Amino acid sequence: MRYAHAVETVRAAEGELMARLPDGALMQRAAAGLAAACRDLLGRTYGARVVVLAGSGDNGGDALYAGARLAGRGAAVTAVLLAPERAHRGGLAALLAAGGRVADEDRAVALIGRADLVLDGIVGIGGKGGLRPAAVPLAEAARESRAAVVAVDLPSGVDADTGEVLGDAVHADATVTFGTYKPGLLVDPAATLAGAPRLIDIGLGPYLADPQLEALQNADVAALLPRPEGSSDKYRRGVVGIAAGSERYPGAAVLAVSGALRGGAGAVRYAGPGGDAVLARHPEVLVSAGAPAGAGRVQAWVVGPGLGDSADARRAVADVLDSSVPVLVDADGLRLLSPEAVRGRSAPTVLTPHAGEAAALLGRSREEVEARRLDAVRGLAARYGATVLLKGATTLVAEPSSRAAVRVNPTGTPWLATAGSGDVLSGVTGSLLAAGLSPLDAASCGAYLHGLAARLAAHGAPVSALDVADALPTAWGSLFS
Repeated sequence: MRYAHAVETVRAAEGELMARLPDGALMQRAAAGLAAACRDLLGRTYGARVVVLAGSGDNGGDALYAGARLAGRGAAVTAVLLAPERAHRGGLAALLAAGGRVADEDRAVALIGRADLVLDGIVGIGGKGGLRPAAVPLAEAARESRAAVVAVDLPSGVDADTGEVLGDAVHADATVTFGTYKPGLLVDPAATLAGAPRLIDIGLGPYLADPQLEALQNADVAALLPRPEGSSDKYRRGVVGIAAGSERYPGAAVLAVSGALRGGAGAVRYAGPGGDAVLARHPEVLVSAGAPAGAGRVQAWVVGPGLGDSADARRAVADVLDSSVPVLVDADGLRLLSPEAVRGRSAPTVLTPHAGEAAALLGRSREEVEARRLDAVRGLAARYGATVLLKGATTLVAEPSSRAAVRVNPTGTPWLATAGSGDVLSGVTGSLLAAGLSPLDAASCGAYLHGLAARLAAHGAPVSALDVADALPTAWGSLFS
């Protein structure tokens, strides 16, 4: 499991650790890890041209000390001090002693244009708002250069706690962060600017508590996924009901069922007008043409994909929400649900909106949801008393409790932005609910498998939703190989 902690928590942990270490030791640990990461990116250090963009405070100090280590190995290191009178004295002295130089800001853009690597130490994790005007030309020059841009702890100009980008910010190729991940490294839109994050262990682990974010890894998902035993039968493994599709959109039913069949439950019941299309593709499905209430016993329901806006669609959503089993609501179901019915349920509910649907549920604009994804997913979970899976480039899963960590999904590919892929996700997640996983684990594992399957199916090329569904068994099996 990867964890991300709030700035306040990180600061407290650093304080506890520094009280047990010699003065300056923690910064030296960070600088050593940062310099090693830079050497890995450069491939060669001797003769490499490095520009250090150093602001005031400890973030600039980390960058300057790392620059000193690179200079000591033969790199030509030049520091640009954005606040010369407040530059970290120890870091600057170390850089100069190692043969590094300091350049005026009026030469900075030209130096960046010739650099092999640019170290962004402008603003630390406590920064708020976008870059200050003096730093903007430097960030733009770094983005336009051929240099590898490495952010120190977090790209300057992004919010460490929320992932929001409220102005100009550095675009990094890689971010070297210390002690723990910061939420902004894992949540869009800031995550897009962070490049590849690399965590350096500086000894904070024993002093960190209450993470803000969690990201499952292969081993975590493998431990959570349901595995049949010798005595298992299809009913003990769970039966998932799918209320999806319509005469106009029968494909949505096929896609949701395709995901459900590969999601770990023992059987799938389908209720709706798309039965012929479902049986043509999946003859093993138990099909009912009537309303969900008459389809037979299930351990969880999925409702919404492709339902449309008919009276039958509204009845299907109401039937499912009135049931006593876990329910996943997606797509058209999100438009048709009664907020009171969701909040009044005794069994768990999972909502799986994309940004536009989340905006409608919250009464906000889509742009606001995209800009404040962490706030949006938490707000939805609290408002509806449900587990919420907010789909997007970084999919987030939140529980109703404000104290619970939000999970961020690390798998996926841009090729997953294709029609019907969300229907497959709903099916596999609903199947995991029926197999007995908690709403949080079902949504997290469903998103993880879905993203992993998309990677396997894509091979760098376009994929269809059915391609993703067909790759789910391979993705599942890869977790245990």
